[in-house]
Amino acid sequence: MGHIIALVNQKGGVAKTTTAINLAASLNKKKKKVLLVDLDPQGNATSGIGVDKNELTHSVYDCLIGDVPASEVIVRTYRHGLDLLPSNVNLAGAEHELGYLEDRGTRLRHVLATMADDYDYILMDCPPSLGMITINALSAAEQLFVPIQSEYYALEGVEQLMQTVSLVKQSYNPELYVGGVIITMYDGRMRLSRDVVDTVTATFGDVVFKTMIPRNVRLAEAPSYGRAIIDYEALSKGALAYNALAKEVIKRG
Repeated sequence: MGHIIALVNQKGGVAKTTTAINLAASLNKKKKKVLLVDLDPQGNATSGIGVDKNELTHSVYDCLIGDVPASEVIVRTYRHGLDLLPSNVNLAGAEHELGYLEDRGTRLRHVLATMADDYDYILMDCPPSLGMITINALSAAEQLFVPIQSEYYALEGVEQLMQTVSLVKQSYNPELYVGGVIITMYDGRMRLSRDVVDTVTATFGDVVFKTMIPRNVRLAEAPSYGRAIIDYEALSKGALAYNALAKEVIKRG
């Protein structure tokens, strides 16, 4: 059974989608079969990996609400062995509609259970909120990764996230754990960045990945071309960082 990982932080602008796309591609480059699950109604992970979210016949919304099998929704990306369960604006309605369903917190778990053995890693890009979609992701996940930017207010909202994780463990998924914290937007020249790393490490300890994702212009450009950074600018600092992060993820098992 593959590792099922939710990338979660309800604070926006922390490079969560950037990390989901580029970690997925970097793991795939290391011969791992990966499913990227876009759970954000904005569909940025979908378009960022080169799939037109406006041309989808089905999306993850149809799996959650319409009982469409995931096998009918998954699309192949330009990378062999990196598949996508796509999203678009239709998913925005799921937050409300899930509330009327008896299995409202575990719908996604059932969707992913049908394909868990087909992938080495399933990475879920969660929306910047702690609503029912994120609860579904945490219910389905083996572990969560928390991207945290090395800027002011880096830990803002993290306590609330941990409270949500605790509630999900009590109600849906007792085995859920924080598998990693990823420092993003790091600039070693700035004292603030170094101070944030110290604070995050003091808070989370050994689960903080040693690899830190730097600020990098190429990382910001790559999604507009529908490519992961390793395929857009393979020798950029961003590409090298996500390659190193993928190695760490694999080493942790």
